[in-house]
Amino acid sequence: MNKLREKVRKLLKEGKVAGYVGYMLKDSHPLPHFFTKERLEEVDQAIVAPGDARYPLDKLLQQVASRYPEEIFAIQVRGCDERGLNELYKWGQLDPEKVVLVGVACPQDQADYCECPGPWASVIDSGEKCQPVAKSKRVARIDALGEEEAFKEWLGYFQKCIKCYGCRDVCPMCFCKECSLEHPDLMSTGLVPPDTIFQLVRAIHMAGRCIDCGLCEENCPADIPLRVLYKKGNDLVKDLFGYEIGSLESGPSPWKFLGDESTLETKPM
Repeated sequence: MNKLREKVRKLLKEGKVAGYVGYMLKDSHPLPHFFTKERLEEVDQAIVAPGDARYPLDKLLQQVASRYPEEIFAIQVRGCDERGLNELYKWGQLDPEKVVLVGVACPQDQADYCECPGPWASVIDSGEKCQPVAKSKRVARIDALGEEEAFKEWLGYFQKCIKCYGCRDVCPMCFCKECSLEHPDLMSTGLVPPDTIFQLVRAIHMAGRCIDCGLCEENCPADIPLRVLYKKGNDLVKDLFGYEIGSLESGPSPWKFLGDESTLETKPM
């Protein structure tokens, strides 16, 4: 913790970053906070709570960066957060030259719960590396089902959906200007539960883009196991294209045929 706070304090004090997107305890709750040089004393209250603080900091950084495109900002990242940043770089939503990482390594219990293959950032300022989880037991259980049984199980989950858009709104990778999930010609309105195509379209859009942060599943009031669905989608993309989501070494997204990623405009906030 002291190492992380000292790094943030130095970055702000020396003017190397205009602000730091991290966490602070507010009324006993870990909440996102924007730290600045003008309120440097607040850095003493900066916290690391990877298991308790579950907010899309990547998404918050996009909002700040879009307002101040010339500034450099620091951000607290776990392994999944950094994967998200790397994908956002590829899609032209953030400039890697204007982002400074303050890295966190998740504890073993969090890595096991998330079944995370990379539960630490490339730069570690808090915590220590733990054992990654190479294979998902939850995905393996679904894979073991017959097609008819798996179809019935997923249909049951989808029928619990109340179309609150919580999964989309919390997702760091949802930055489109217009969302197909709201297109009247594609999605029927006034249906509860919504048509099954709602979840299927989102699953298709997340394949090869999901960073496995788990926020969608945690945000779902219907307890739909979205993470399992998107993990499976990522597995298929890896098998078909050899693409590692969130890895700069994997090169551009396999969906680059949809357009020049570098020219996509940042979503207005």
